[in-house]
Amino acid sequence: MMVACLLDRLLWLVFRSFERNGFICVLVHVSVILMCLAIPAKVVNIKGDGARVDFGEGVLREVNVMLVDAKVGDYVLVHAGYAIEVLSEEEALETLRLWNEILDAAEA
Repeated sequence: MMVACLLDRLLWLVFRSFERNGFICVLVHVSVILMCLAIPAKVVNIKGDGARVDFGEGVLREVNVMLVDAKVGDYVLVHAGYAIEVLSEEEALETLRLWNEILDAAEA
C-alpha cells in the first residue's frame, strides 16, 4: 500500500508539471500502472542542444535540452533522453526522495 501512495504522489507531481505547461490532466487511481518515467537530473554542462546531466550516485548521461531553457546547475526532468522541463531544486529533490522511498519499499 505504501508504494501505491508514493506512486500517486509522483503522478500528482508529474501531472501538476504538465498542467503548469497548459495541459489538462486527469489522475485516475489504478492498481496496475503502465507508464513511462521521467527522472530529475542536475545539469553539469551544456554544449549546443546537448547537456551532460547528473542523475546522482555517479550516473552521468548526455541528454538533449533543445525543448527547455536550462542552465548549468538547473534541475531538469529527463524522459527518453530529452529534458522536458526545468524543475526547482525543491521539486527535484522531493521527487528523488519519493523515488528512493519507492525503491526502498520494493526491496523490503
